[in-house]
Amino acid sequence: MSAPAPSPLAIVDAEPLPRQDEVLTDAALAFVAELHRNFTARRDELLTRRQDRRAEIARTSTLDFRPETAEIRAADWKVAPAPAALNDRRVEITGPTDRKMTINALNSGAKVWLADFEDASAPTWENVVLGQLNLIDAYERRIDFTDARSGKSYALKDADQLATVVMRPRGWHLEERHLQFDGRPVPGALVDFGLYFFHNAQRLIDLGKGPYFYLPKTESYLEARLWNDIFVFAQDYVGIPQGTVRATVLIETITAAYEMEEILFELKDHAAGLNAGRWDYLFSIVKNFRDGGAKFVLPDRNAVTMTAPFMRAYTELLVRTCHKRGAHAIGGMAAFIPSRRDAEVNKVAFEKVKADKDREAGDGFDGSWVAHPDLVPIAMASFDAVLGDKPNQKDRLREDVSVAPGDLIAIDSLDARPTYAGLVSAVQVGIRYIEAWLRGLGAVAIFNLMEDAATAEISRSQIWQWINAGVVFESGEKATAELARKVAAEELAAIRAEIGEEAFAAGKWQQAHDLLLKVSLDADYADFLTLPAYDQLVG
Repeated sequence: MSAPAPSPLAIVDAEPLPRQDEVLTDAALAFVAELHRNFTARRDELLTRRQDRRAEIARTSTLDFRPETAEIRAADWKVAPAPAALNDRRVEITGPTDRKMTINALNSGAKVWLADFEDASAPTWENVVLGQLNLIDAYERRIDFTDARSGKSYALKDADQLATVVMRPRGWHLEERHLQFDGRPVPGALVDFGLYFFHNAQRLIDLGKGPYFYLPKTESYLEARLWNDIFVFAQDYVGIPQGTVRATVLIETITAAYEMEEILFELKDHAAGLNAGRWDYLFSIVKNFRDGGAKFVLPDRNAVTMTAPFMRAYTELLVRTCHKRGAHAIGGMAAFIPSRRDAEVNKVAFEKVKADKDREAGDGFDGSWVAHPDLVPIAMASFDAVLGDKPNQKDRLREDVSVAPGDLIAIDSLDARPTYAGLVSAVQVGIRYIEAWLRGLGAVAIFNLMEDAATAEISRSQIWQWINAGVVFESGEKATAELARKVAAEELAAIRAEIGEEAFAAGKWQQAHDLLLKVSLDADYADFLTLPAYDQLVG
């Protein structure tokens, strides 16, 4: 079908970027405008439903599988078979779409690259637009990069050695202030999806692949239905077959964990699988059950491993659900960043990564995430040992798994408590991550771990929860706003001493400190840290 003329009310409110006209074409903006007009009102309604659901949880302190969708769970159905390019997903690497990362991720040896416009990318207009340009250039094989400091050059390997791209747009809650139609900002999700799909759907088909997506922060099957309707509309708009789009949904909210089958059902012809996250999932538990009293208080984030009983319930239910319905089950992140200076640190971390990936492969997952190319061979070996020459293990149905509604929220089944060191760590990671985010960096190496917005969310949420629950640490000190301010002031002083006055003044350290304390101490808990942070993001 022919594209309508671009809206005369389209406004791009940003300083011009190099080569932006290759991304912000009239035809592409007209497509985004149509997405906006057809779907933003429904998105707004679904955000309101999130608030209603959260209020219900505050009243009841419980969740259950939905009675109105019992027939879907009981019925016999499968999602569409995986396309060839997504049939083997045993290792996936994640990262933002800057030019160097684009080349390194595609060359990494991983089967899939999650090209991230969400938690690993701070949504400056430059990141949004040039990230799209980098992907176009990669598909056209005209991308290269030379590191100005080292002089090292980067170029793509042969096409058959490159990872398959699964692109992640922003979550539904975020607006894109730099692009407006009909007098209001377009949801960031529609900007990211729309520009990528419009420019690359046919390119990817020609390469033997397709437009594949990760859908973040989904909270209900109705949100999956909205995405499915968008996919149907988009495929008709550009004239490609229905079912060409494939989506993997991140089950990274506690409410979505109770609707996994329904989410796959809504996306049936476009579903590729589900992914088991960690930090956003824990963040969602805190956010939704923050009024639930002591039994919902999480211990230090690093004490909540994937072997915790309520996390085991979640991951095993995900594997069973996916394989029952013919979908891929993708495991969690190995966030370790290898040290170039400390072989012992690497040895210990690699052993932990191997144990984690061995467990996932043994549990029936079809693949898993890593944050660094050096971890690809470790994860690959874990899955090779179980899969052999098979592309996946969807035939392993895990019918031995039985999860009751209460198992998913049995937080008090974990034998660990919040510690003072955990408070210090939350403050350290929160300040250091937010400072980088405010400078436009979404994926940040902190203490040998690759952190993104999800880790900042769990950090500030735990500070908030511990204070509001009146947690008493093993030191005898009580979690209070005053204590959090003291720890934050000490951390700010330590950073100043560590990096020097000049670098401190050039950064956004005070701003990050203040923002962390605001979202950690305000009585009115902010739904997402990135909402007030976006107001302070320059560019």
